[in-house]
Amino acid sequence: MKKWWHKWLILPSELKRLGVIGLNQRNGTWLLPNNNRKFYRKVDDKLVTKLLAEKMDLAVPKLFHVFSTQKNVMDLEEILAPFDSFVMKPSRGSGGRGVLVIKKRRGNKFIKASGMSMTIQEVQQHATEILGGLFSLGGSRDVAMVEACINCHPELTKISYQGAPDVRVIMLHGYPVMAMLRVATRQSDGRANLHQGAIGIGIDLATGKSIHAIHHGNSVDTHPDLDTNLINITVPQWDTVLEMATKGYEMTGLGYLGADLIVDDTVGPVVIELNARPGLAIQLANATGLRLRFEKAQAQAKAHPNLGWEERLAFSVKAFGRQKSAQ
Repeated sequence: MKKWWHKWLILPSELKRLGVIGLNQRNGTWLLPNNNRKFYRKVDDKLVTKLLAEKMDLAVPKLFHVFSTQKNVMDLEEILAPFDSFVMKPSRGSGGRGVLVIKKRRGNKFIKASGMSMTIQEVQQHATEILGGLFSLGGSRDVAMVEACINCHPELTKISYQGAPDVRVIMLHGYPVMAMLRVATRQSDGRANLHQGAIGIGIDLATGKSIHAIHHGNSVDTHPDLDTNLINITVPQWDTVLEMATKGYEMTGLGYLGADLIVDDTVGPVVIELNARPGLAIQLANATGLRLRFEKAQAQAKAHPNLGWEERLAFSVKAFGRQKSAQ
């Protein structure tokens, strides 16, 4: 497969023609002008995001407990005793840092998604590091959220190494412009973050089918650990995924926004978090730049400023779905 994005083979003029944007353009042209800072707490604090999503009847993972003090952490063993599996994460974390996924217990050991074990003391230490702000934005003090693990849809778990794959949708002015599926590898330790070694898979907005995949910036067709095919996979309940992501605009008021969801086998799509600063690797996963889509969405938003989520979503599927329009 052609590695069109390879940094040694492509000229800046060609990147511009393809509509690929970098961090400076993202920040100066799309992020800062469209995101009022007073709304950032709605997405930077995952506890706040969870409450907002619940008010809009959007499914979220069940919250087991919030560790907010060191004294509370000392009671962690007793508090977590009823739960064989859970996810512990910082409320103000970013980039997947500090997320601990425990899939089961074996005696007095906690077994991570990667199969590695942890002692109760190690789990307590992780909670202590979260409280100290080791993983939070700006290093400020934080709280450790403990949530239920998602039982991801089997159609997606078969292409992910132990961890649950998630879907990221990037939106401008409430218009979905691009989406990708992020699947875990052995290297990423069961987490779906590309910079930790996960795989990014571009998704066609019109059909929910996978169209292209990257691992460490290189084009791939199969999973390096599972040898399973990554192309032409359909994300279950895709229409619902897009609907929930699109409603993130009404929920936050942020013009430039990323929504991360997981498709639960029983509940269906679940909102994991929203992001006011979603990264740009989604362009590599889709082999398509964001600029041209952003410009089209922005023009539509200016021409029709009061459209509801249904109309915005219908426009995006028609304008950006590869099965329905050439990009």
